[in-house]
Amino acid sequence: METPIIITEGRGSFLKDIYGKWYLDGVSSIWVTVHGHMKEEINMAIKEQLDRVAHSTLLGLTHPPAIELAERLINLVHSSLVTEPALSLSKGHSSLNKVFYSDNGSTAVEIALKIAFQYWQHKGNNHKKKFLSLNNAYHGDTIGAVSVGGIDIFHNIFSPMLFDSFKSPSPYCFRCELKLSYPSCGLACLDAMERLMRKHKNEIAALIIEPIVQGAAGMIVSPPNYLKGVRELCNKYNVLMIADEVATGFGRTGKMFACEHEKVSPDIMCLAKGITGGYLPLAATLTTEEIYNAFLGVPNSREKTFFHGHTYTGNPLCCAAALANLEIFEKEKTIKSLKGKIRLLEEGLMEIAEFSHVGEVRQKGFMVGIELVKDKKTKKPYPWEEKMGWKVCYKAREEGLLLRPLGNVVVLMPPLSISHQELKRLTQITAEAIREVTERPTKN
Repeated sequence: METPIIITEGRGSFLKDIYGKWYLDGVSSIWVTVHGHMKEEINMAIKEQLDRVAHSTLLGLTHPPAIELAERLINLVHSSLVTEPALSLSKGHSSLNKVFYSDNGSTAVEIALKIAFQYWQHKGNNHKKKFLSLNNAYHGDTIGAVSVGGIDIFHNIFSPMLFDSFKSPSPYCFRCELKLSYPSCGLACLDAMERLMRKHKNEIAALIIEPIVQGAAGMIVSPPNYLKGVRELCNKYNVLMIADEVATGFGRTGKMFACEHEKVSPDIMCLAKGITGGYLPLAATLTTEEIYNAFLGVPNSREKTFFHGHTYTGNPLCCAAALANLEIFEKEKTIKSLKGKIRLLEEGLMEIAEFSHVGEVRQKGFMVGIELVKDKKTKKPYPWEEKMGWKVCYKAREEGLLLRPLGNVVVLMPPLSISHQELKRLTQITAEAIREVTERPTKN
């Protein structure tokens, strides 16, 4: 049994265990750390807020950090995304300018699903009660989020508990479900989605998607114009679009939000993970004026109220951390500084892509998936029981790099603040670990 690593301290891109060994944090402590560990500005923001109040409910009350953060998020999204009318029903009010707080990605998604469902009820359309999502999707671990998920190993066991949803093919070009090849396929997976929408448009309340990158599926990067095509289909068939930017938001793909890559504006957006810089649990679900207005009624009316709330929704300490996080993005020009680092990361991955047991290297910004295969020519995967992804990560750990695989996919997602030297170390250790583990049998 593997001995667990017990972490006692963090500094920048590194974590230290109880024995004093330092490790490069190659996965941002599972995709959340943005500006590094122990960032002084975020530390101070939390301490200053702690001197005022640690928690106050948002149920019937509010507080300055929650108000300020909502305004900052709205302005950030507005400046980042194209705000043309998203649906014919939007009447021009398509900007994401309403914020509903919660405390993690799963709850942000649950809120999005419930808002979309209830929206159509308020609009007098009682038939739009179902959701469309993708195969290989992951949207969280709560029941609603699992119901729109599509990864068997995570979700199958819970199938008796879930509500039915429509599933469309994943844009997984390396292992295409439709047995086609990109680009000659002409994005046939979008054609399959359109057939589903055309047939069930009167039943589908919303489509939910991880824009550009399906993270937990193994960093599956959709081909160019796929996301834009999804948005156009939602427009065409009067279906709300939910963008789950929990993993992809806050710079992970090289832009503040993944939707920016194809100039797409969703009707509902889910944010979490990097929202506080990796410090505290916070999430936000943003939506449009059109959707918000559907919930308005006479004072104290029960008919239109969105009955949903969490104890720590909009916690002041979390909001203070998030505000400091956004200040750092602006002050340090984090997104702009990523361009050179992304190119450096690409260069380091080029060698790995040529390895005899690497089927594909997928990268979008700082989100990387290295898919290991038993046979490169046939794309034959390693049997799950061999745990090749884990073996590579254990080998990397010995050399001072913390990684965590997704099956046979080795994931790299370092903090955005990582230095050029640290990036080189990240790819070098990863390359050595893959070579050592996958080529060892041929040496014997």
